[in-house]
Amino acid sequence: MYFFISQLSISDILLSTDINPNLLHILLNNGGTVSFIGCMTQIYFFVSTDGFECLLLAVMSYDRYVAICNPLRYSSIMTNRFCVTSLVMCWLLSSFDSFIVTFTLSKQNFCGPNIIDYVFCDIVPLLKLSCSDTFIVNLEIYVMGSPLLISPTTIIVMSYTYIVMSVLRIPSSTGRQKAFSTCSSHLIVVSIFYWSISIVYILPSRGQTSDVNKILSLLYTVFTPLINPIIYSLRNKDIKEALQKVFHKHVMLY
Repeated sequence: MYFFISQLSISDILLSTDINPNLLHILLNNGGTVSFIGCMTQIYFFVSTDGFECLLLAVMSYDRYVAICNPLRYSSIMTNRFCVTSLVMCWLLSSFDSFIVTFTLSKQNFCGPNIIDYVFCDIVPLLKLSCSDTFIVNLEIYVMGSPLLISPTTIIVMSYTYIVMSVLRIPSSTGRQKAFSTCSSHLIVVSIFYWSISIVYILPSRGQTSDVNKILSLLYTVFTPLINPIIYSLRNKDIKEALQKVFHKHVMLY
């Protein structure tokens, strides 16, 4: 579990490093400039980190499923080799998908206005500036992006369906509460991440102003990376005990 959490933290750090410095510069200066290569680089890391998080949350849900539904086989199923292989595959798939999308997007002709009415380089605002036919790019995004979103969602839903069924079979309320507490942090993170992605990219955006879209984009670029470590820190007993020890030593020194 801690191995997966560390990878989630790395993904959040990469996303924050990719988006937030330029975002703060734009907000403080009421606008800013970015080179074409810089814009494509930002899109690449943005798409790859978000895609990786989608796949990672699916792997983490499977980890919780094995821990609750097959606890005696947990050590034999969730081996170090399986965990490392899963994460390497997640990084490779998300990076490959991001590379294809970014490469195709970079081949578009941008001969009109060069002002992106957004807080960072995102695919949809950039396509609005393209003078070329964007059908191929949109088709590629849906073809390659749908499995990256639908497959993890299916795994998460199936894992938690079996988890709920297994937990409800536990006779004692204490046992049920303990079982639910082991996956509550992950369920909260999944809900926040998919909720923010759905609002911005899946649900219809008709009637939404550009200012509303800018605010919504902060959900998955700023809010999600910020809230993830807080959720896992507050919901994890080991982390709370470690923080209490550090705080206690600090107070004793003073």
